[in-house]
Amino acid sequence: MCADTSTTAYWDAAAADFDNEPDHGLRDPAVREAWAARLWGWLPGRAGDVLDLGCGTGSLALLAAERGHRVTGVDRSPRMVELARAKLAGTGATVLVGDAAEPPVGEGSFDVVLVRHLLWMLPDRQAVLRRWCRLLRPGGRLVLIEGRWGESDPVGLPAAELSALVGPLTERLSVEQLGPDAALWGRAVRDERYALVADLAPARRHAEIVDVHLILRRGDEVLLARRANTGYADGLLHAPSGHVEDGEDVRTAMLRETAEEIGLTLGPDEVRAVLVLQHKAPTGAARTGWFFEAELGEGGRQPVNREPEKCSELGWFPLDALPDDMVAYCRAGLEAYRAGHRFALHWHEPDDPIAYAPEGPDRLTPL
Repeated sequence: MCADTSTTAYWDAAAADFDNEPDHGLRDPAVREAWAARLWGWLPGRAGDVLDLGCGTGSLALLAAERGHRVTGVDRSPRMVELARAKLAGTGATVLVGDAAEPPVGEGSFDVVLVRHLLWMLPDRQAVLRRWCRLLRPGGRLVLIEGRWGESDPVGLPAAELSALVGPLTERLSVEQLGPDAALWGRAVRDERYALVADLAPARRHAEIVDVHLILRRGDEVLLARRANTGYADGLLHAPSGHVEDGEDVRTAMLRETAEEIGLTLGPDEVRAVLVLQHKAPTGAARTGWFFEAELGEGGRQPVNREPEKCSELGWFPLDALPDDMVAYCRAGLEAYRAGHRFALHWHEPDDPIAYAPEGPDRLTPL
């Protein structure tokens, strides 16, 4: 390995003879078979999208394509890219001219990022690795083939150092020593050569909080409560609401919260589900809210503030002229209800206010 490898001109000049190295051109059937066996063990068994960064003349990319993978190669050298395109002709692979540290591809688009004998030459390796991880889908895989070449004045990246860089970014990793396998190199070698295979965490299933909201009607008016001392949206108006507890269905939770917050004991037949709203605050995770409608009869039970430590007042407000000082997603839910929508989203962006903003963006999306 030559340490002076920082320019495109260097690799353009090296392209013509690049495949003369046994592990570059894979011209020897035994060497090719050895690399194919290793590579196919590192790649997923099912066909996927593989990004080969610093692909050179495309020898490893060709092995992946022959296994049925959809391959994209990237190399900074136009001459290398020209040779790789010729080698991969007819496979459906794409080869792009670009910087492997800043590849011209979309994030979250690949199942595997494959890189051979490249990372050791790049500055700010931690930043590069983070960038490569962002190119992967959840559960995607990094396959990094590296080494430390030479004995008297070695260059490269030891496996222990690379493991320390990759470990915090991935869920699990393994290191496979390649130096002892002379078939990979066409000769015996004594320096450190290895493959590090690391998997990102898979996509997690939704584990959203489910909350319930009461639209208590008194003719054309709706009951709202002003939040206090909760640490979230204090001072703003909100419908009587709460979280579904473990083991509860949403209707049972609504009846419980109604009794706890405003002192009304309602029967199951007195509430009706009218809207499901998935919502997300400016910070934090998404939630799924169920809105139930109930009608307050004349001369009967009246709501009372049963939680004065969390609620500073109760009040009735016209449904068609809701106040501005409301929690934004609750107001959006009431507006969706008034419009007759049954399913909707209200998805805050990080800079949005928690409170309803009359001049702000409308985040309500009926489904």
